[in-house]
Amino acid sequence: MKRKWQFVTSLIIISSLGLILLSSSKTKLSRPNIIIIMADDMGFSDIGCYGSEISTPNLDKLAANGLKLRNFYNAGRCCPTRASLLTGKYSHAVGMGNMVSFEDQKVPKGNYQGYLEPSVPTIAEDLKKVGYHTYMTGKWHVGESPAYWPLKRGFERYFGLISGASSYFEVLQEKRKRFLVQDDKEYALPKDGYYATDAFTDKAIEFVESSDKQNNPFFLYLAYTAPHFPLHAYEEDIAKYENFYLQGWDKTRSERFKKMQKIGLLDKRYQLTERPNDIQPWEDVKEKKSWARKMAVYAAMIDRMDKNIGKLVEYLKKSQQIDNTFIIFLADNGASPENVDDRKLGEPNKRIGERGSYGTYDFQWANVSNTPFKLYKKFMHEGGIISPCIIHWPAKIKPKKEFIDAPSHVIDLLPTSLELAQTQPSDVHGKSLSYLWNGAKMPSRTLFWEHEGNKAIRKGNWKLVKELEDTDWELYNLGNDPSETKNLATKEPKILTDLKSEYEVWAKSTGVKEVVKK
Repeated sequence: MKRKWQFVTSLIIISSLGLILLSSSKTKLSRPNIIIIMADDMGFSDIGCYGSEISTPNLDKLAANGLKLRNFYNAGRCCPTRASLLTGKYSHAVGMGNMVSFEDQKVPKGNYQGYLEPSVPTIAEDLKKVGYHTYMTGKWHVGESPAYWPLKRGFERYFGLISGASSYFEVLQEKRKRFLVQDDKEYALPKDGYYATDAFTDKAIEFVESSDKQNNPFFLYLAYTAPHFPLHAYEEDIAKYENFYLQGWDKTRSERFKKMQKIGLLDKRYQLTERPNDIQPWEDVKEKKSWARKMAVYAAMIDRMDKNIGKLVEYLKKSQQIDNTFIIFLADNGASPENVDDRKLGEPNKRIGERGSYGTYDFQWANVSNTPFKLYKKFMHEGGIISPCIIHWPAKIKPKKEFIDAPSHVIDLLPTSLELAQTQPSDVHGKSLSYLWNGAKMPSRTLFWEHEGNKAIRKGNWKLVKELEDTDWELYNLGNDPSETKNLATKEPKILTDLKSEYEVWAKSTGVKEVVKK
């Protein structure tokens, strides 16, 4: 009789353990895969569902079947944004107050050391601890030394460009080496058939495919270099746009603004900011074909990026993972006004877009990319820091046709991802975005920016912003003037003073270094 009860007890224990293990397995499987896709130097209106004429059917479909944010912010430039994405903190607090430092530079440790602070966990490290496979392809740009490369920061696999920019067809060797790396080893390019955007996607799918036979979910950070200069694209992609942009930047910007109004992205509060004085009217421009070619190549790069996003989505569908995969798409800063002709990196007589060329599309076209806002990458006006943002997760998120007003920031991606992984970050500046789909109340937000002396604070609808070259702060009510056309600094001195004081407290606590005008 005793043996019988022992046998029954054993069966109960085994059954209970089985139920616990099964429950645990279901919990793991219920956690979504997480994919963060980031474009590089892309403006607010550069994809179809945000007003562009550029063909982006795959992003448009993700947007139509998910959420579209009207006021999602980045940190204004590549390195700070990437640092904030990876840590959930403002970039100054994690060693990236400015851009990356190189091994031949003697930079003191601290807020401006130029690489991610090793003591601050990354999103990959946090997710890896709770069973996620962690993969990255694309642009790293938060640590040049091998001691700070992705595999040292929580990623199991990595393929991409350690530095900021290079040719899309090869790796250019400048004064400081531009590493193309697979895991911790330099990657030898094939002689033919390499194009960075395609390669980053193919490797991303390869890495994700390796997870298919395992129960644990994956995290993928896919950081495209497109459409960052140099302007490089396949000729068949460029041909789709070359004639179109002969209409010029004035008409293209006006048509984008009208489309943005038609699709409900912009309402009556938004105004199309005036063409800056340093941009000629298109009718006065000489060499129109050359200028149209620049924008056509830029458009082709976005077009090709969208095709690759479609390729990744198609793989997720075929492997039956799309429903429980959380995908978020954003850009690292506003469109870039930069010109790098003085670096003389291109080969003479090469047509822009071709292998061997090295060109930019300059502030004239960047002003179109940032429609309807003013200014560009690096500045803290809306044109420099606002980003398209698409969120897609069929298992949990119901599509919403309208654009969502919810001021949010790249620092929010880490806490959002960790909540989906059923864990919590220890100490971050961001907030989870789950309120966007779970019915919770939108949190009140105060957001801050600083880069090379350009600074801003947004609290509710009020935004205080300053350019290094200016002597005065500018104050805008984004609730009724989201294009920043009416400076209220002299009319609302108390609000200006209060916001300035709050900014100064944040700057001190975050380690912002005061930049003095020379």
